[in-house]
Amino acid sequence: MKVLILTYYWPPAGGSGVQRWLKFVKYLQGFGIEPVIYTVKNPNYPILDDSLENDVPKNIKVLKTPIFEPNDFFTIFKKKETKTSAGFLESNPSFVGKVLQYIRANYFIPDARKFWIKPSVKFLKEYLKNNPIDAIITTGPPHSLHLIGLKLKKELNLKWIADFRDPWTDIDYFHHLPLTEKAKKKHCKLEEEVLYNADAVLVVGKTMKDNFQPFSKNIHVITNGYDTKNNNESEVVLDDKFSITHIGLMNADRNPIVLWQAITEISQENNEFAEDLEIKLVGSIAKEVQEQINKLAIKNITQIPYVSHQKVQEFQKKSQVLLLAVNKVPSAKGIITGKIFEYLQAKRPILAIGPENGDLADILQKTNSGVIVDFNNKEKLKQVLLRFYEDYKNEKLNVLSKNIEQYHRKNLTEQLSTILKQTINS
Repeated sequence: MKVLILTYYWPPAGGSGVQRWLKFVKYLQGFGIEPVIYTVKNPNYPILDDSLENDVPKNIKVLKTPIFEPNDFFTIFKKKETKTSAGFLESNPSFVGKVLQYIRANYFIPDARKFWIKPSVKFLKEYLKNNPIDAIITTGPPHSLHLIGLKLKKELNLKWIADFRDPWTDIDYFHHLPLTEKAKKKHCKLEEEVLYNADAVLVVGKTMKDNFQPFSKNIHVITNGYDTKNNNESEVVLDDKFSITHIGLMNADRNPIVLWQAITEISQENNEFAEDLEIKLVGSIAKEVQEQINKLAIKNITQIPYVSHQKVQEFQKKSQVLLLAVNKVPSAKGIITGKIFEYLQAKRPILAIGPENGDLADILQKTNSGVIVDFNNKEKLKQVLLRFYEDYKNEKLNVLSKNIEQYHRKNLTEQLSTILKQTINS
């Protein structure tokens, strides 16, 4: 059985966007499915991580074609900006910046990779004449890739699976875009057309599935996961300090203001806590986050630029507490950041800030791996921090997590293989 996987993100791309399908591809052959990759020849990846090349099976065929990305042109005019998780919006843009945002939002639908749709359809139609496959898989964002799948489905009547690593019109930054009503309707129409025509839809969480169900009858939840082995658990040496570590982009929406406030108040009341505390922020930090930290004069913060995936895992295993900040947006309930699963595997206590009734809260509760506190519940957060700190002082800061094996990438790929075979054979 052979499947053609269309993905924009592929090694040497770094960051979260590449992980899901890189890991699926790593294990698919073990379940009787041969993957063929179709990706971009000249990508504009904001983050590179050459170490991920090691996870690509040597015998995998990778097809590449060039792409024209207007963002390359826009960067000539852009001033300094703070990016969202999509790298799309400027914070307090200039007049020129506002004009460019408006153009990108309303004339490049669904996204700036739309110019890859037509040449990709042409190339793949020709390729498939002599290289038959059993199904195509598209993964987004960028959601332009789903439109490639949609056209191939309509023209070749292939089995097609659409994978949503993030929502489309319900994604965290969508409400920030300067969209006209006409543009919003076009986004919704395209999204519904993809959901309606795909033979199967994959999503990463229950909330997204609930939101998509009016438009598709064959939706499956396959979460993201982890793919490391703790062969050297006994050799891990925890940080001496009471370290609280956040991994990844911390943009304006993801700024845990209530945490900075709680830490400030506890530090003012407890000098020993202030001396023992160390906050590690690994990854890009938005200007708004930096301003909040400076305003409250929070000390003992170490900021670390992007590091390799292997180095990230080391930070996770050594930290006393792992911080997870959910974007404070209308769609927050359905946000499950990919790093939660590697946090689970690191087996350190997780402190999450986000909706206490969301998908993330459900994972933390079922795995007994940490605590989630609502965006505005400062008093509860202070109690949690002090409890963690007391356990740290008594050398008892541990976590008795359970049921985390279900999130191993190999087990998730087995779920995927079952869905693929059912879809292809239906």
